[in-house]
Amino acid sequence: MTALQNIQVESIDNRPTSLGQYDKSVLLVVNVASKCGLTPQYEGLEALHRRYNQDGLFVLGFPANNFGGQEPGSNDEIAEFCDANYAVTFPLFAKISVVGEDQHPLYAELTTQAPVADGDKESFRTNLRSYDITPTEDPDVLWNFEKFVVSRDGQVAARFAPSVTPDDPTLVAAIERELSK
Repeated sequence: MTALQNIQVESIDNRPTSLGQYDKSVLLVVNVASKCGLTPQYEGLEALHRRYNQDGLFVLGFPANNFGGQEPGSNDEIAEFCDANYAVTFPLFAKISVVGEDQHPLYAELTTQAPVADGDKESFRTNLRSYDITPTEDPDVLWNFEKFVVSRDGQVAARFAPSVTPDDPTLVAAIERELSK
């Protein structure tokens, strides 16, 4: 298994696990939040999971409260929110930190393997500044709903900015390319 697959994480119900349980699958790893302007992306993420799961795709949601306090809930509250509002069936994990001194090792490895995201990050940064929010810089995750495509062999194959929606043709093409391998 790869370094990425060996990193320990916890499921949303606090069971220890790792990405190794998805060995030979294509993964879409996303840091999610319940109170963000991008939260409706849950619907598109669920659609991707349902559309491609039989082909070997798993969308994996990692709640994080790093940006504007937009994921304040407990793991139980997050799971309930995702079920009630978006009928999420893809795996969710325990809340983690994706940036900063307490950055989870998973996100340290993801951003090391893919230090720059595709998509219009500068417009997103300009928008954040308009709200007096100082945006992060590469290689850090920019905001909620940044997406990492992980290949079947456990390596980051692509990274997409938060503004790249789940139905964006470039993201879908990256997923389909990895599924075809």
